[in-house]
Amino acid sequence: MRRGAIIFLATLTMLIAPHARAQSPAIPQFWDVKERLPRPDLTDVPRIRFLTTIDFPPFNFIDSNGLLSGFHVDLARAICRELEIMDRCQIQALPWDELEPAMQRSEGEALIAGLAVTPEGREKYVFSRSYLRFPARFAVRNDSALAEPIYKAIKGKTVGVIAGSEHEAMLRDFFPDAKPAAFDNAEAQFAALKDGKVEAIFGDGMRFGFWLGGSVSEKCCRFAGGPYLAPEYLGNGLAIAVGLNHEKLAAAFDYALREISASGEFEELYLRYFPIGFF
Repeated sequence: MRRGAIIFLATLTMLIAPHARAQSPAIPQFWDVKERLPRPDLTDVPRIRFLTTIDFPPFNFIDSNGLLSGFHVDLARAICRELEIMDRCQIQALPWDELEPAMQRSEGEALIAGLAVTPEGREKYVFSRSYLRFPARFAVRNDSALAEPIYKAIKGKTVGVIAGSEHEAMLRDFFPDAKPAAFDNAEAQFAALKDGKVEAIFGDGMRFGFWLGGSVSEKCCRFAGGPYLAPEYLGNGLAIAVGLNHEKLAAAFDYALREISASGEFEELYLRYFPIGFF
């Protein structure tokens, strides 16, 4: 296994809290439990308008009562409660392609909608620390004996992966002894595993979790091994974006996110919207 893989596996161990690894599902932990951030003073901030979308469930959606709901909506409210600014907090939903223009027109102070943290993005925004990342996972049929250490157990096994994806590149680099079987889309990949045409599949853990817990899978399959984080392939996860002149606000969000994680509130939100945890 190459050096990068060893580093990334070691990093993963640090990211998942020891008590969480023993539970099912595991709860992602992205904060050093010993870290302490200064409580921000936001008395001079008249309001914070969070902009998000309406069509990205389970992160943002309109519920059966016609109300804006979702992981991002509840997380924004939790941040406002932690910062004690609920009376100055607003959440507005817009179509995806209207979000950045709205930010440029100063119609919002914060964007919480899954905007990728990229070098180009950093030219326009200041980002909070990541509050959620998307690991790669293996899934197998329930009767499979595949288990850790996966990099040894996967040798010679046929693994379904989406053709041309970051996950395919990751599989080939980190698990060179596996036998990749490329599929055009996730539906074909899932069907191949369910029908026993491949011995495992490798891909986005969140998408796998929804499939495993849904009716289409017919409870055929399960996760195998641990989650794999590799920012050079999968990015840095989700963060809150604010304008370049709002560094203070980004720092305040970092404080709130850390406190929400420490108190267990993030765990409750994660399990509410991702009942088949992908960590």
